[in-house]
Amino acid sequence: MKNKKIVVIGFVGAQLDSGRGSVRWEKWRPTVALTQHEDVVVDRIELLFNGNMHALVEQVSQDIGAVSPETVVVPRHVEIGDPWDFEQVYGALFDFAKTYPFDPDREEYWVHITTGTHVVQICLFLMTEANYFPGRLLQTSPPRRHEPGVPGSYALIDLDLSKYDQIAQRFSREQQEGVAFLKSGIATRNGRFNGMIEEIERVAIKSKAPMLLMGPTGAGKSFLARRLYALKKARRQVEGAFVEINCATLHGDGAGSTLFGHIKGAFTGAASDRAGLLRTANKGLLFLDEIGELGLDEQAMLLKAIEEKRFLPVGGDHEVHSDFQLIAGTNRDLAREVARGRFRDDLFARINLWTYELPGLAERPEDIEPNIDYLLREFGAEHGQMVRFNKEARDRYMRFAMSDAARWTGNFRDLSASVMRMATLAESGRITNEIVEAEYGRLKRLWQPFREPAGGAADMDLGQLLGAGAAAELDQFDALQLAAVVGVCRQSKTLSDAGRRLFAVSRNAKRQPNDADRLKKYLARFGLSWDALQS
Repeated sequence: MKNKKIVVIGFVGAQLDSGRGSVRWEKWRPTVALTQHEDVVVDRIELLFNGNMHALVEQVSQDIGAVSPETVVVPRHVEIGDPWDFEQVYGALFDFAKTYPFDPDREEYWVHITTGTHVVQICLFLMTEANYFPGRLLQTSPPRRHEPGVPGSYALIDLDLSKYDQIAQRFSREQQEGVAFLKSGIATRNGRFNGMIEEIERVAIKSKAPMLLMGPTGAGKSFLARRLYALKKARRQVEGAFVEINCATLHGDGAGSTLFGHIKGAFTGAASDRAGLLRTANKGLLFLDEIGELGLDEQAMLLKAIEEKRFLPVGGDHEVHSDFQLIAGTNRDLAREVARGRFRDDLFARINLWTYELPGLAERPEDIEPNIDYLLREFGAEHGQMVRFNKEARDRYMRFAMSDAARWTGNFRDLSASVMRMATLAESGRITNEIVEAEYGRLKRLWQPFREPAGGAADMDLGQLLGAGAAAELDQFDALQLAAVVGVCRQSKTLSDAGRRLFAVSRNAKRQPNDADRLKKYLARFGLSWDALQS
């Protein structure tokens, strides 16, 4: 709506707005001066005051009426015991803002921050930034030279910083730098991964809520958690340490002690108090990798610690405090674990606010090359020698690395180990065809246990899977094909991963391939589902 009425909200200035007799018109009084500008008409001034300032408020109201009869002054008494006490000032202004009948559709609000104590000005700024006062900040200044009757100048400050081009560009650069930092400067090319990292950067800066990183082993969950901590540390958003534990290493009574600590004598061998990892992570970041491996008792204790920041050490009678941010990692489908009763649904709901699935290396083939370059740079920095591929050797390795023959079962851990081996064997810093050929053989042996068992797909008993009658009705062609598909499914961790392997060639001819849907429909022809094959 155009031509909104202008409403100014601000405190009367005990010193700046004061003055007696006709002499008062010779000094600059910021609240009165607001109504003396010819280019602006103030419809209403909500004049806040504290204590016994009724006489000053009455005088200011009369003077405004004299210079701007169209301006209505509404005195508002705000009870503040100590105007220099932050908690009291913020609380009083918060109560005022919650009960004030703001009408942004018809009125435009200017929050005057020139008068009042510094604490008052800071609180007005914070509450306007948080939109408790839905308006803009108003700052006024006296005239440069003493001229009676001159109102000075005023400036409006819009706290939507995106409207300021130079500031917006600086924020944009900082955001881009944060994304590059999370990726360690690796110029990744996978659109889905890049978009995910951009969102993670924004969430990490703005939120302290738990974050859940899902993905196969070696996809980079631990690496990303460490980079997130370093980013938040650089932005001064955490003070404490980065604490990491793989929950798969926690067993029995020791699990609770490791996480939550214990008191002396809590159990046999507890010769002294132990703080535990949650307290060690106070004001820092706690990364619980493979959180799906935690026992149900530890899950219940962890939920309380996340929600209340308090928990009981093992054997203790008094709760302890720890304010940490949680990042959880898992290669399991936690929703399925909840359905099976292996993971608490309330804990899953609490950590499932920001969930990101890190794709495996096979899902990001276009990122293999930039990661190889990064790993070679890291090797060179650590060993003081730059290592490079011969052109033919590089082409040969890249063809293999992006082919269906490359399983990458360990994802980026496999790639890192592979590059490390080749760089170590490189004479004079050159990786040759011979080195690549040897590495190819080494990787094939490494992945052999993950390949199809001896005997091939034909040995699979489809009768157990489909029932003897249904299996007998299959043509040999369909039986062999189905057995091969089932074998691939059972060697894959996700439906999408199996689909990408099975349709590795034909998917390139499609603009938007949906491998998972194709595979799902194929299995449905035989009355099969992904969950049934996995169980």
